[in-house]
This record gives sequence, C-alpha cells and structure tokens, in this order.
Amino acid sequence: MEYVRLGSTGLEVSPLCLGTWRFGQESGGVVETDRESAHELLDAFADAGGNFIDTANGYGGGDSERWIGDWLEGKDREEYVIASKVYWSQNSRFQENLSRKNVRAEIEGTLDRLGTDYLDLYYIHRFDEETPIETTLRTLNDLVREGKVHSLGASTMAAWQLTKALWKADVEGTERFDVTQPLFHAAYREDVADYLDVCADQDLAVCPYSPLAGGFLTGKYERAGDGTQDVDAPDGSRGDLDEMFGDWYVSERGWQVLDEVRAIADEEGATPAQVALRWLMDQEAFTCVPIVGARTTDQLSENLGATDVELAPDQRRRVDDARSA
Repeated sequence: MEYVRLGSTGLEVSPLCLGTWRFGQESGGVVETDRESAHELLDAFADAGGNFIDTANGYGGGDSERWIGDWLEGKDREEYVIASKVYWSQNSRFQENLSRKNVRAEIEGTLDRLGTDYLDLYYIHRFDEETPIETTLRTLNDLVREGKVHSLGASTMAAWQLTKALWKADVEGTERFDVTQPLFHAAYREDVADYLDVCADQDLAVCPYSPLAGGFLTGKYERAGDGTQDVDAPDGSRGDLDEMFGDWYVSERGWQVLDEVRAIADEEGATPAQVALRWLMDQEAFTCVPIVGARTTDQLSENLGATDVELAPDQRRRVDDARSA
C-alpha cells in the first residue's frame, strides 16, 4: 500500500482511513460494532498496511477511543496516525461548544481513553457559532505548542466558516487547519464545490466521511416503488435499520451515479464500492483520503481493494457527467 502525503501536515498516511464511528454505535437497538469486532477490524486494517485511524470523543459514548486505546497497547504508537475530534462533551459539563474550558477538558479525556500522550490530528467536529473562532484557535494553538496535538483539522461546516477560520488563524498568527472532513461522495445530493474550492486553494487535505453514501454506493440497494427515496434494503443494512437513510443518502442524482458506477465496476472487474472510493482518491485538486467505516473484515477488505483499481479519464468523466445530469 503506497502512502500519500496528507496535505501540508507532512504526515504519510495510507490512501484510505479507517473510520470508527460504528464502534459502540447503536442503530435500531443493535450495536453495530462491538469491542471484539472493532479489534478484528483494526487488526485487518493494520495487516493490510493501513496506518490512519479516525475517531471522536463522542463515538460510542467514548467506547471508540477506549477500544482503540486498548488495541494500541503493546504496539508502536509511532506507526499510526490517530485523529480525533472535539465539540460534543464527554468530560466537560458543557455541551456542544468549542470554549476553552470544553476543549481543554475534552482533549484530556480523549488522550486518557486512547492511552496516548498526543494526537496526530485534532478536528473541530462542528463550527461553534457562539464561541469566537479566534478563542478556539488560540486554545488549539496552545495544544500544539504543548505537544498534545500535532496538526489541526475542521470537520463539517460551511465554506464561508472554513474561510473565516483560515483567515483568523493567519491574522492571529495561530496554527491553522490543514485537513478537512466534509460529507462528500460521488452521489451526494448537495453541491459542495465552494467548500472543496477552498480546500484546493489553501492546500488542505480532504478526508470525506460517508464516502459510500452510507452503503448506497456499494450497489446493494435497489429502487422500490415510485419515490426517489424508496429503496429495497437488505436485512440488517443501514437502509433497513435507519429511518433517515433515504433522506440522507438517496436522491435522483444518486441513482444516476450508482448506475454509472455499476457499469464501470463491470468493465473493470471491480465492485461499485471500489469504483466509488477510487473516484474520490483520484481527485486532482486536493489530496483526498476517504474514511471507510466497514462493519466486517470482508467489507474492509473490499474497500481496501480500491487501492488496486485504476480509472481511465473517460470513466471519471462519466461519473462526473452522471453527477451533473
């Protein structure tokens, strides 16, 4: 597995990142990934050469970080690039903010659960409209100076908010965001071009979450009925367990993209998931490292197979055309 440079961080990471939001996560009363399964996924990812692991303080009520920390025991911490996030609270009594108090409390909880002295990458999970962004940036800057965090990232927010944060960092002379984590995939119903233009212009790496549209782009869903968002979902799939699946991931653009992705997969002897991931990995304007959240080692193996798929320029254009049709 050939590593890629993560934007301007200097970090060398695997071309796919292992997302762990399913660790301890309940959907429809069912725990999607328990501790044993989590460790199996981490083992499989590492055995394949993966070194980039993404978590957050709130995933599984903190279990995601705990289970990763348990797994890291006895391993060489320097071999892995660990990313986590802050906004919602596990340690602080305050909720949903990026105040100095909350960030300070949450970084200590995250480091304790992970059993490490530092994070390679620390994202703000959301943009806090109540706390001045310069206050948050100064706090994060202190964490970098103290060696608790190496690089900073920004997750979901509007393009203007990302631009404001970068401008404030430059004006204040603080550390700036080097990595972003937006919702972005080939079938996404919304246009995130403005956000991605900021990333390209500012040399920010992009690590999209839900790169397979919650499993929609794996090809296991079919149209059902006359409505665009009506799907025939396999038992136990997210479309079966999550009532909001159609609202989040299914659109007319999505069906058009899925049709083209399936056709290209047949041409290449690949799977739709591999084609969809390769389309993201091949973005030319910025470094793109998709975050895959597989539920089983077989799914993870399939996702990792995207590193062996090659798309011709014409095939990429066909996906692009399906997105804009």
